[in-house]
Amino acid sequence: MQKEWTKATLAKTIDHTLLKAIATEQAVRELCAEARKYGFASVCVNPIWVELCAKELSGSSVLVCTVVGFPLGANAPETKAAEARLAVSQGAREIDMVINLGAAKSGDWKAVEEDIRGVVKAAGEAAVKVIIETCYLSDPEKARACEAAARAGARFVKTSTGFGTGGASVEDLRLMRKAVGDKLQVKASGGIRSYHDAILMLDAGADRLGASSSIAIISELPE
Repeated sequence: MQKEWTKATLAKTIDHTLLKAIATEQAVRELCAEARKYGFASVCVNPIWVELCAKELSGSSVLVCTVVGFPLGANAPETKAAEARLAVSQGAREIDMVINLGAAKSGDWKAVEEDIRGVVKAAGEAAVKVIIETCYLSDPEKARACEAAARAGARFVKTSTGFGTGGASVEDLRLMRKAVGDKLQVKASGGIRSYHDAILMLDAGADRLGASSSIAIISELPE
């Protein structure tokens, strides 16, 4: 049965996102104010803004999410782990990490898994979402990446950084949901700009959405 969405219930599925390199302090403060107002699940920001967001969102239900190894995934595993550990110490409660894409394309799934496991361990209680960057992977590679994330103890798999050659698709969401079953949650990110886009992704199996057009997405709904 199709779910009846309201602004409040749809907002709870959205990570309100600002990952532009030129994001200013004022823009980040505004992001936090919007997240508080509408009740988004989290704000997703670059690591430099974690402390500020934790202060701005103190006392609210909105989580602070940040990115690790972003956007290429090509940092050393030790660097990714250190990034996650610092972010959590500064107030991050969710970590969106990019996998080692070079290892994935080389078929070195042990390296992919260990890279993720290091971040999961460093993140402690914080939820780790594993960005597999679907635009660069074949369907079998997408499934293998999801399986590696599950084995490594992640809580989510995520489609995209939004900085690659493509974003979320219904087909990828279905593939990822099938790969993880009910073991992990799935986040759709990249190119989700309207209520129509959002509902397509949620119906395809997404539990969470990453979007910078969050307010536009929920604007079509009643309170």
